[in-house]
Amino acid sequence: MADETLAAYKATYAAIDQRLDAGLADAERAAVKGEIITLFKSVEGQIAELTALKDEIKALVEKWKTSGAAASSAPQFSGEKPVVHADHIGASTFIEKGWSRLSLGDHEGAEQALLKAIELSPGDPQSEALLGWAQMLQEKYDDALMSFQKVLVREPANSLARINLGYICLKKRIFGEAIEHLSKAIRLDNDRKAVLYAHFYLGLVYLEREMYEDAQTFFRKTLVLGPNLIEAYYELGRAHWFNEERDEARAAWQQGFATNKFNPWGKRCAAMLKLVDEGGEPPRGA
Repeated sequence: MADETLAAYKATYAAIDQRLDAGLADAERAAVKGEIITLFKSVEGQIAELTALKDEIKALVEKWKTSGAAASSAPQFSGEKPVVHADHIGASTFIEKGWSRLSLGDHEGAEQALLKAIELSPGDPQSEALLGWAQMLQEKYDDALMSFQKVLVREPANSLARINLGYICLKKRIFGEAIEHLSKAIRLDNDRKAVLYAHFYLGLVYLEREMYEDAQTFFRKTLVLGPNLIEAYYELGRAHWFNEERDEARAAWQQGFATNKFNPWGKRCAAMLKLVDEGGEPPRGA
């Protein structure tokens, strides 16, 4: 809503409010009632239009994610909208705002909203979990580590929190803890997405430790569980290349590109093929 439109609505509201405070003559009551109804319907119409536009903007975000954005191995936030109940302290409002900001990719804005939610309602595991996502996706790994650890104290079977902790430990090169969290998520087997990413991140852990055959095993399992997780083809190719299996590496990258040539990781597979064909070497860092 434009600032001018909002200001006009507020001015109309204030004028009606002032007339009501001053007292109405019987002859004025019907007219003022009509003005109130007109104001309400006008604002309601604006809200409906803005809500529709908000949904369209969310679609733009999803389109941006697949258009050519930088490929990242970080977990993609796709959490379901939290079920919250209105409360007198207002924490639910900030939880919903945090979730919405996360969905739009505004990780800093999400963090601010969720910190406020936790300030109003300390110890809420839903807020802590969303806060961990917001911090992790900003690469605030130490803060995210603490947030997800708080979640697991209250919810030991929260597999998504475990795979996020595994990813954070991978990025911090705490490989033993990463393996522990990711293996536990696989054993729990209570969240399909968590199991998929647990295999993928275990592949990355073993790739970083230069245990290439183990890495290949986990990347292949990842692709059985999620054939469209194109980054697994990219990493499988690296695991083959560094194990001196150059033909197998090229085959993995070719398959990744063929699976989805518009996906950022599909494009990255194509770029890797071009690089090695020109005599270059794949990067070793995750």
